[in-house]
Amino acid sequence: MAAKLQEHSKILKEFVLTAEKQEQRKQFYAKKTEQLTIGTLHSGKREQTEELAASEPEKFISHHVKSLTGHDPHSTPTLNASYRGIDETAQRLYGSHFVENGRDVLREEEFPEVSPEFQETFLGHTSPITRCRFSASGNNIASASVDGTVRIWTYDSSIPATRNATIYCGAEIMSLDWECKSDRLLLIGTADGGIKAWNVDAKRVVCDLSTSEAFPNVLDLKCSPVEPIFVSAASSRRPSSNSIDSLGYASLTVWNMKTWKAMTVLPLGEDPPAITSLCFNHNGKILAASATDGMIHMFDMSAGLQITGWPAHDSAISSLLFGPDETSIFSLGSDGKIFEWSLQNQGRLLWSRTCSWFSEYETSKFCRDEMALDANGRQLLVTSGSVRGPIYQVRGHSNGLRTLPHNAAVTTVDWHPTLPVFLTGSADNSVRVTSIL
Repeated sequence: MAAKLQEHSKILKEFVLTAEKQEQRKQFYAKKTEQLTIGTLHSGKREQTEELAASEPEKFISHHVKSLTGHDPHSTPTLNASYRGIDETAQRLYGSHFVENGRDVLREEEFPEVSPEFQETFLGHTSPITRCRFSASGNNIASASVDGTVRIWTYDSSIPATRNATIYCGAEIMSLDWECKSDRLLLIGTADGGIKAWNVDAKRVVCDLSTSEAFPNVLDLKCSPVEPIFVSAASSRRPSSNSIDSLGYASLTVWNMKTWKAMTVLPLGEDPPAITSLCFNHNGKILAASATDGMIHMFDMSAGLQITGWPAHDSAISSLLFGPDETSIFSLGSDGKIFEWSLQNQGRLLWSRTCSWFSEYETSKFCRDEMALDANGRQLLVTSGSVRGPIYQVRGHSNGLRTLPHNAAVTTVDWHPTLPVFLTGSADNSVRVTSIL
């Protein structure tokens, strides 16, 4: 028993990168961002080549956004009054600032607005957006909505539109993930237990899987960054309109992407609370999973066993991310609390914030809240009940930023894998690509 514990401890330590590797990675991302520039996008509709296309064309709005010193076409006093009220209520309840670690910290409504280099809005969906994801290369975007459609598109006019497609899944989309290595496969999880694998080059579904009838909701999907496998997190009940805690029990299944068959079910104990979010470390040896009881679980994927876990939140956890150097892990609670936990000293809290916009989120029936880290691991973008999403400066001296407004709540977010470009999907049916200076 002692030998096994030592082995698992060794495996857990292996995935924590050294300080030297961490610095190399930061230098690489900094150099990459400096070298790569994004050209100006042109206004107008984009030519598309689509299989299973909808009858109406995709719609894009592309424009250069002027700096904050100029006129901002989105900053208008005529935004939906109910969403304006959310910001006012938040400020009344929480005030404009608070003290954290001995310094004043602004509330989200006082964050300065981002200063975009450009912004493009995709209007091809007809219902609220549940998930949006950049592909591993960043060249393609997949966005999904409540009406059961997934759209694949690109925001850069220099990228061919040959992969553009509309995929009809017949049920609400709850999860999306791109296969990491080939950049050709998109996994789609639905509210009726379906898992589809879409080949973006062949433009067809190459595999259509189903979870067991006892676990019909595919809450998350994650592909290994190394092995041809993916993991699905499914729950026993459909989410209610007001609580993530109604998700029931969990099933965590490992699938082979060559045979498209289930390999194993990861152990979670008897009647385990639903798993809401998954993330692999850089070499695929460790899988982290968050649950509705506030627990974080860590699995050794080679052994298929849980090696550690700890209670991280008093509420359900809706999103989980490894830090950029993988010496820490971020968790987002359903109560809006964001924690960064040390993996070198388990249980030690490195950083925390509470999103004051979070508690007003009225569209939780559409999807679970989530967060995304930029390539440098310094900016954390979070979904919001407001028309804007907050961008926190992780362990930084500045307070953060806020996105330009949608016309409804921000329901899903993602960052480009290498560039300072982020996605926001909204309950107003739109997806927006924003490049910041």
